Amino acid sequence: MADTSASLKNGAPEISSGAPVHKGSKMANPFKKLTAGSGSRTEILAMIGVGFVFLAIWEFLPPLLDVPRYIIPTFSNCLEEFGRMMQRENLMGHFMSTLISALVGFALGGLLGAASGYLLGLSSLWERVLSPYILALQIAPKVAFAPLFIMWFGYNAIPKLLVTVLIVFFPILVNVLQSMKTVDRDLVNLARVYSMNRLTIFRKIEVPSSLPNLFAGLRIGATLAVIGVTVGELVGGNTGLGFLISYGEGQANTAMVFNAIFLLTVIGIALYFAVAAVEKRVLHYLVREDH
Repeated sequence: MADTSASLKNGAPEISSGAPVHKGSKMANPFKKLTAGSGSRTEILAMIGVGFVFLAIWEFLPPLLDVPRYIIPTFSNCLEEFGRMMQRENLMGHFMSTLISALVGFALGGLLGAASGYLLGLSSLWERVLSPYILALQIAPKVAFAPLFIMWFGYNAIPKLLVTVLIVFFPILVNVLQSMKTVDRDLVNLARVYSMNRLTIFRKIEVPSSLPNLFAGLRIGATLAVIGVTVGELVGGNTGLGFLISYGEGQANTAMVFNAIFLLTVIGIALYFAVAAVEKRVLHYLVREDH
């Protein structure tokens, strides 16, 4: 009893067992990694299983229901048409045309959207002056501009590029502008106390604070870029996967349309995950909870 009182007076913590306890340490769960790995494998196997079931239904159900191939082609019909398109329709040329247009349009739209969002965020006056015009342009359907661009610039790559830039521009502009409005004012005031100028505050506080919103807008823009390119190619293109969709529709070649849609989806997924990978690399300091 005397020993216990002495230890409490000396400020030493009371220990109930003989095992050493380190302050701030957490007990590691030996089953955490195991369960996480097994859960991941189960999800992968489930996704593969669902994919095989879908392909089996796609392959065997339409013939059983006597659905003609020009309505719903089977999976094997699409594979056969894919090989024919590679040989006779210059499929890789059309694919690269759409991919390059999507990349360039996404880059230009993202750059213009981010720059405009930051500039308007720096000047509340210009934001109030330009916001009605930006809102009107945002509400206007972007697809409706495609025929105008074709009349102005002709049947070339410029119309679909402009439609892509226009579609990508607004989500990034809105996200960046909103993030500039919600910067922690206490940090800004503290920076002013330390005599930081406006440019330094923008570079060291406002830009880092806006990066999560910027990348959220870029992820949205990555998917919209494919839509913009496709619209431009459908309306007045002579190359690209959108042109193949229009051409396949005219020829009642549904398998060609399916293949073009599949490749457009691949481009959109690749762009999205590329942006997500860059975001994970840049924003590595943010804590993300795995659900």
